[in-house]
Amino acid sequence: MLNENKWFTSITDIKPGKIRIRGYDIAELMGNRSFAEVIYLVLRGELPNSAEAKMFDAILASSVDHGVTPPSVLSTRTVTSGGNPLNAAVAAGILAIGDTHGGAIEQCARILQEWASKDGNISELAEKLLDEFIFNKKRLPGYGHRLHNVDPRTVRLFKIAEELDFSGRHIELAVAVQDRFAEVKGRKLPINVDGAIAAVTSDMGFDWRIGKGFFIISRISGLIAHYYEELIRERPMRKLGNPNWEYDGPKARKLK
Repeated sequence: MLNENKWFTSITDIKPGKIRIRGYDIAELMGNRSFAEVIYLVLRGELPNSAEAKMFDAILASSVDHGVTPPSVLSTRTVTSGGNPLNAAVAAGILAIGDTHGGAIEQCARILQEWASKDGNISELAEKLLDEFIFNKKRLPGYGHRLHNVDPRTVRLFKIAEELDFSGRHIELAVAVQDRFAEVKGRKLPINVDGAIAAVTSDMGFDWRIGKGFFIISRISGLIAHYYEELIRERPMRKLGNPNWEYDGPKARKLK
């Protein structure tokens, strides 16, 4: 017997011949609002204004793809190569997204939102924040990149944020931490795209707990493209990943 107790949702109302997203008729949204705007609506509960729409669209575009080497792409291509359908391959890619791949947005946003809410000027907060991470020998999420000395996506996102008046306390803190690190360590640790998204979405009022969702929404389109390319261009069950391996376990031995 089904549980007769009601539960509630404020996201979508479904009735025969009617679908309303946060109160808006989906047929009216179609063709009148962009995909990014509807995603914003579903996440925030309200449609974005023009500045929010442009900023959010740029955020989603920034992480669409980053080549064939990230774990999510390798997972998708590997599962595709094994003869599996699109949904399985893309699901494998999404499952490869974790704390060290795609998770820095969430982690960095949590730190920025926690510290930006404290009393004190930005320079002092940046110094204390960085000191805490250095003292505890913890990695600072949202900073540094294995390929880019300067992440071009960060530069562009911050420029758009400035133009649209979204440069607030969180972006200021993120930049101040970057500058303070260069002073203390004598080398640069640039804000990467994850850190930029964390700072901008924090200034837009998003909760840090959905930070990983921005990456997933953006990257899933790239994973579908990689699935299709693997399907039509490569042979099944091909070698993927790093083939330069060497066995270093026990030598051949027999049971006694």
